[in-house]
This record gives sequence, structure tokens and C-alpha cells, in this order.
Amino acid sequence: MSVNKVILIGNVGKDPDVRYPGTEQVVATFSLATTERGYTTASGTQVPDKTEWHNIVMWGRNAQVAEKYVRKGSQLYIEGKLRTRVWEDRNQIKRYVTEIYVDTFEFLGGKKE
Repeated sequence: MSVNKVILIGNVGKDPDVRYPGTEQVVATFSLATTERGYTTASGTQVPDKTEWHNIVMWGRNAQVAEKYVRKGSQLYIEGKLRTRVWEDRNQIKRYVTEIYVDTFEFLGGKKE
């Protein structure tokens, strides 16, 4: 048995890039930031906030909703799975990118100011 499940709550970093690769297909991609808040240790050392950026991919109906309503700053709850793509660039160097393929998502709040 294995599980590939990701749950994220974060803020959209840019408006979705929406493409129509086929006659019946639509895909939306954008970045999502999740931040671990900084803190002060018992000895007084300041640990700063740590932000991670995630590559989000939505297909079909989710992509259509994202095209209409998701904007930079939107706060989202996302459930999906990890996918890693591999390709070779012009110099024959292997490149990797890890993406979150969204199964479901919800809007959590208004635009973050």
C-alpha cells in the first residue's frame, strides 16, 4: 500500500496561467506560498519566517474555476498529489520539477492585502 497525498493552505503567488492544450482540455498553473512563522528561541535567537513555493497544476473543471476566480493573493486549501516531471534542456542537462496536481480545493478567505 502507498499514499501520495498533499494538503496545503497558502496564498497564490501569481494569477493562473491557463492553456487549452486540446479541444476538450484546459490546464491552469500557478505558484502557491506556504509560510512557517518565525519564532524566538529560549536563548533569544530569532528564527525568521520560512516560505516554500509550490507549483500547482489544475485540470478540467478545477482549471476553469481557477481561471475565473483565483487571483494573486487568494488564500486556498488544496488537496492533491505530487508529480515530478523530467526533461532535457537545450544543453542535454536533465531538469526536474515537482508539481502538485490538484484533486480538490477551496477558497479560504479574501485577497491578502
